[in-house]
Amino acid sequence: MQKKGLAKAVSILLLVSVFFIPWVLDADASAKRARATHIILFIADGMQLEHEIAASRYLFGRDAELSFHKLMFKGYVATWDVTTYNRYALAAALPLYTPTGFNPTIGYDPSRGGFRPYPAQMGGIDHAYFLTKLSGKIPATDSASAASAWATGVKTDDGNIAWKPGDPAGGALKTIAEVLREQKGFSIGVVSTVPFTHATPAAYVSHNVSRNNYVQIAKEIIRAVQPEVVIGGGYPGPGGTGTFNYLGGVDYNFLKSSDPANPYLFVEREAGVDGSVSLLDAAYDAAEQGKKLFGLFGGRGGNFESPIAFDFPGTPLVVRSTLENPLLKDATLAALKVLGQDPDGFFVMIEQGDIDWANHANDFQRMIGTTWDLHAAVQAAIDLVNQPDDGIDWSNTLLIVTSDHSNSYMRLQAELMAGDLPTQEGTCGYGGPACTYPDKDVTYGSTEHTNELVMLYAQGAFQFSDFKKNEGRWYPCTRIIDNTQLYHIIAEAAGVPQASFLSPVVERPRTCDWQEKEFESLIPPGVLSG
Repeated sequence: MQKKGLAKAVSILLLVSVFFIPWVLDADASAKRARATHIILFIADGMQLEHEIAASRYLFGRDAELSFHKLMFKGYVATWDVTTYNRYALAAALPLYTPTGFNPTIGYDPSRGGFRPYPAQMGGIDHAYFLTKLSGKIPATDSASAASAWATGVKTDDGNIAWKPGDPAGGALKTIAEVLREQKGFSIGVVSTVPFTHATPAAYVSHNVSRNNYVQIAKEIIRAVQPEVVIGGGYPGPGGTGTFNYLGGVDYNFLKSSDPANPYLFVEREAGVDGSVSLLDAAYDAAEQGKKLFGLFGGRGGNFESPIAFDFPGTPLVVRSTLENPLLKDATLAALKVLGQDPDGFFVMIEQGDIDWANHANDFQRMIGTTWDLHAAVQAAIDLVNQPDDGIDWSNTLLIVTSDHSNSYMRLQAELMAGDLPTQEGTCGYGGPACTYPDKDVTYGSTEHTNELVMLYAQGAFQFSDFKKNEGRWYPCTRIIDNTQLYHIIAEAAGVPQASFLSPVVERPRTCDWQEKEFESLIPPGVLSG
């Protein structure tokens, strides 16, 4: 037990130890800095730190071995939206959210939720804060408002897609993708394992008062915004949804047509055809022909079928559940092949959206498979940046990996080894009964999103000051960054800094003395003795 406890403590400390390194910055760094002309943003929908640790243990037998754990910068992000803020405010009889004069600690209170995500902080967390329903729901952002925060730098309501809170007429917000396209000439793209009109991809390349207006969103993406790359689910044909829920039939036929107004080389799911191969073939053809790329895949419910992890202790094994949808790593490489042709640069958002669906269902096995899918995709992007002589390297590329929100309040209760899965019962269908774990190797507190902090990883063409100066700005004496600040970090890294429309009221103490005490609290009693 002592050895296991020591190993766990050391691995967790290694995962977060970078936070205590005093980065030395050149006084003239702002003048010398390289600008990011290739921006790759990975989103793990519904992933929290405990999910990362579980996947790393399954794949490698250690806590911090996923591809993105190796990136140079690590931080924490608060994810609350306007709806979450107002639930907390109403419960406390406090004023509702306004863009000026709001108190960030109403949206997320570090004194109750922790300065760090669990298990980087194990003690001092009020579990009821995360799990108590207010107005009939656990207070937490949804994916639409979270993605809108990154995409526009604005806090908005649950369900809004790059649209101002309160749903005013003409409330569309310009996204970071649109800013970079207009001001820097960037190509832009979105990739997802869920329908391309779902909340996270939609928030970067469309605008709507409701995330559920899929056909409207699809029309705006396909006919108006026309990103250089769109890859995602929502395929309506055999093996797919069987319906036109996620895009209209007219727009689907337009994508398949030779209409001169159609800028896309189109590829879709086909029976018996390897989706990774067909998508990469299409990407190479699009790059050679100077065309945009649209890849439409997906299965039942619109999502890509999730990779499957097997219970073989000592021998981790994850396999594709179908060949007809691409793996996220191959979709990533396809997108980068096309976008990398633009000498002005590119911005791409790549989402593993099925981690969230797995966690809604308390499906540990599926969570492992989908997190592996993300891990492999990030590694593919890292390998591409490391590849020499292609004009894409760490001096001009910014790679970010983060999550839009936590989900499920999962906690590991046993030291599972590589390849080892807990005993899992139930079919875990979303909307139906969640899976259960009779051996108590893992526990779940919810099937909903939670307001916990999530992790942020980054490397490449930025100064650490871009991140450091945002840490603690809303939450003094912490390393917490608000999700809206990611918009400004990306814009500044690309050389197009944007004014903020948000003015929080922040009380700043004279000194910060919590850090050493909190660092000590990470080490369980007795672990380092004898």
